[in-house]
Amino acid sequence: MEPTTAQIQHPDGRVELRDASSLHGSRFFNDELAPVPVERRTWTTYNYFALWNGMALNLPSYLLASGLIAIGMNWAQAFLTIALGNLIVLAPMLLNSHAGTKYGIPFPVFARAFFGVRGANLAALLRGLVACGWFGIQTWVGGQAMFVIIGKLFGDGWSGAAAVAGQPWTLWLCFAAFWALQMVIIWRGMEAVRKLESWAAPAVSVGFLILLVWVLIKAGGFGPIFAQPSELGWGPEFWKVFAPSLMGMIAFWATLSLNMPDFTRFGQDQRRQAWGQILGLPTTMSLIAIMSIMITSGGIVIYGEAIWDPVQLASRFDSPIVVIAALLGIVLATITTNLAANVVSPSYDFSNAFPRRISFRVGGLITGVIGIVIMPWRLISDPNIYIFAWLNFYGGVLAAIAGVLVAGYWVQAGTRLALADLFSERGRYWFTGGWNWRALVASGVGAVFAVGGAYSAPGSGPFPENGLIPLFQPFYDYSWVVGLVAAFLVYLALTLPGSREEPIPTDKEDSSERSGQGRLGSAAVDG
Repeated sequence: MEPTTAQIQHPDGRVELRDASSLHGSRFFNDELAPVPVERRTWTTYNYFALWNGMALNLPSYLLASGLIAIGMNWAQAFLTIALGNLIVLAPMLLNSHAGTKYGIPFPVFARAFFGVRGANLAALLRGLVACGWFGIQTWVGGQAMFVIIGKLFGDGWSGAAAVAGQPWTLWLCFAAFWALQMVIIWRGMEAVRKLESWAAPAVSVGFLILLVWVLIKAGGFGPIFAQPSELGWGPEFWKVFAPSLMGMIAFWATLSLNMPDFTRFGQDQRRQAWGQILGLPTTMSLIAIMSIMITSGGIVIYGEAIWDPVQLASRFDSPIVVIAALLGIVLATITTNLAANVVSPSYDFSNAFPRRISFRVGGLITGVIGIVIMPWRLISDPNIYIFAWLNFYGGVLAAIAGVLVAGYWVQAGTRLALADLFSERGRYWFTGGWNWRALVASGVGAVFAVGGAYSAPGSGPFPENGLIPLFQPFYDYSWVVGLVAAFLVYLALTLPGSREEPIPTDKEDSSERSGQGRLGSAAVDG
């Protein structure tokens, strides 16, 4: 390897190229996909904690718990399901995050090491399309919140406007305005997203807290709320629903378990990014879950029915001030989540497919357009479709990709990557015409086992009652676990027997060679 492309490994374990200028002529390179220099990796533990606060405190997170209440669970069952799901998904998330911090690369470039320089587009675009669906869902519920807020200010003339395609035209207008606001922010770039997440994180829970206080007052305190019985009990009826519900909870963050390198590439070190996520994800999701459970259970006490959509619940409040304050908090939460979780990552994914033509900003615009075309108002119309069809199906598919990445990076490669080769047609990651058939086979097998048997109860989803492939129907209740484990094992079976990795040239740099910017000192951990 030429000296200009030699890797430098710093004392804290992070790796960068000595000189990245030689990559500029590659058609698989652009500035957004380039490895981040060590001096620009500045995100701290708080930045990641704030990131997860901004991403997790949102309406779809709320709908996870309220949806479980709506299908018959009590508060303890719903909280157990959500808390356990988030602890489980944290494991692959941290495993895949490591490469981002060590090498400063986003998810699509990381995937090139195992799917091939071209084959990574398949993994990236599958993940990107799911994010587009989430972008659309978040934008729709944010538009709904705006619609209710304005309706409280201007009365029935706004709320009762003429219907277009089954919805008031004023609701479509709010949807479009909310969409445009997010596009303006993403057009300003990644640093604008980081700043928004940092200052907004402490404020995004305000709307949900207002909802909770109002419901507690109306319901007569915690007692009636926690006294709500489970419609499923703790017997076979509950456990039959528990497994697919748990997979849905895990799948909720299956996208981020793949593409966290998009964010951890800016981390100061492994310890800071890991602790930021450990402190941020489980705690924030537990907080939003317990608030959602209490609010939804309180709605049953007050109105005699489980209103799983907080926007619809808030619209029933008598006080316009309470409604507006609550929904403004929800709108802010929705923006922070959507930008970080559902626009940043697919922007990189689309840019990876056509690096010379699609920039980060153009990728964000593409995400916004697809998010509308996918018709999110249908995906969120029913808790059964939301949890058992949407979440479980895509979760199984993305789990297969995660299985390949974890097996390839931690077992086959031993966390060692050749940075320059990730952008080269002649490097070790070119495989056969830019595609690694082993990763494709492993992902395909994992996905078929996970979702080949996708089924829906009669009248409650898009799949046949006996499953798409009846033989695989029993696996669908465990779709995420099945996809991850199957792909992991198949990839190792195909690669390890004849695997002979060439050593990767890496220069070790003494800490005295640089100014120390970004150094960890005694807190350094091995990358």
